[in-house]
Amino acid sequence: MVTGLGLVTPAGIGTKATWERVCSAVPAAAVDPELHGLPVDFSCRVPGYESRRYLRVAGARRLGRFTQFALTAAYEAVEDAALQPGRWAGERVAVVVGNGAGDMATIEAQQLHLAHNGADLVSPLTLPVYLPNMVAGQLAIALHARGPSLQVSTACASGATAIGLAAQLLHSHSCDIAIAGGTEAVVTRLCASAFANMGVLSRRRDDPAAAGRPFDVDRDGFVLGEGAGILVLERAEDARTRGVRGHATLVGYGTATDAHHPVAPDPAATAFTQAIRQALGQAQAAPRDVDHVNAHGTGTPLNDQAEARALTALLGPRASVTSTKGVTGHLLGAAGAVEAALTVLTVAHRTAPPTANLHHPDPGIDVDFVTGRPRRQPIELALSTSMGFGGHNAVLAFRPAPSTGAPA
Repeated sequence: MVTGLGLVTPAGIGTKATWERVCSAVPAAAVDPELHGLPVDFSCRVPGYESRRYLRVAGARRLGRFTQFALTAAYEAVEDAALQPGRWAGERVAVVVGNGAGDMATIEAQQLHLAHNGADLVSPLTLPVYLPNMVAGQLAIALHARGPSLQVSTACASGATAIGLAAQLLHSHSCDIAIAGGTEAVVTRLCASAFANMGVLSRRRDDPAAAGRPFDVDRDGFVLGEGAGILVLERAEDARTRGVRGHATLVGYGTATDAHHPVAPDPAATAFTQAIRQALGQAQAAPRDVDHVNAHGTGTPLNDQAEARALTALLGPRASVTSTKGVTGHLLGAAGAVEAALTVLTVAHRTAPPTANLHHPDPGIDVDFVTGRPRRQPIELALSTSMGFGGHNAVLAFRPAPSTGAPA
């Protein structure tokens, strides 16, 4: 069961702010002064983030930005779950965090020091700040979590993979509480240039707010974003004992690999479809039971085409489909976790957010896209889908939180 949510996204700092902006379909993309002069000079940044305002740990300013985001989201999620880290049995608390690249800003800055000022001026904190696994380590330290501590890297599926692995730890009784999600902060000049030269970023420089267009016939790439999403997972019986009902129940997790190409998705989406079927199998459900999908929906021509075709073939027009990347941009390693949290909110509020900037869906795709405004609808089963470079696919299935103590 999902008992806590924490979000730090370009749509806002905090779950409430993010949910409200996603539902309003107001894109966060804007010109980014730090990317001035690059082929793509706009991004989706977390607005007004200051570590000293949002963090309660000593030395927070010396942590990598991706770690700062994760800690901020984790604090919110733990508080939302009505848990007190100082009082829980830390050896029964696991931390599983997805991340794609670590703190690239630190690597870029220290490389410049090395090149221009010599080896003596390279910071001794470079590796502790940069290393991708340090986010799990720092969360464990801050939250007094002494159970399993893992960092997962499956590119843009990292956050979803982390949540799925955390659920497996709970089911195996390796922990009683799992702090799980994803984080990313790679809106840097090097990363923006690399993604632009790969041809995956939108070039709509004249109108950044309209750049992210998931599933639209005029899409030309995604908008680079940053942020974090953290979920608190517990077994339903444990949450009930604490008097907590939770937001929703994670009932299925599926994962499969394309084995097709380093960065391009398999046009047939065979493994993606397999991951959906796995998640549905764990949920003891059939494709016809799916009411809603928070799709990966990056806004790149290849991804959206493959994903939409798979959703059409497997689910048909019955399930409503949205992509929240039109608002948040693509948060890479954090995307799957943030979108899982938004799917949980969709289930809890029985409201599907619209897909921003989706005005002309690709012809030939028989999918019920949510556009324009949020849609109130019955939602008994929802999926959150993720795809990543390397052919990684991960799918999470959620149902409403039980009113009784049915097992999660």
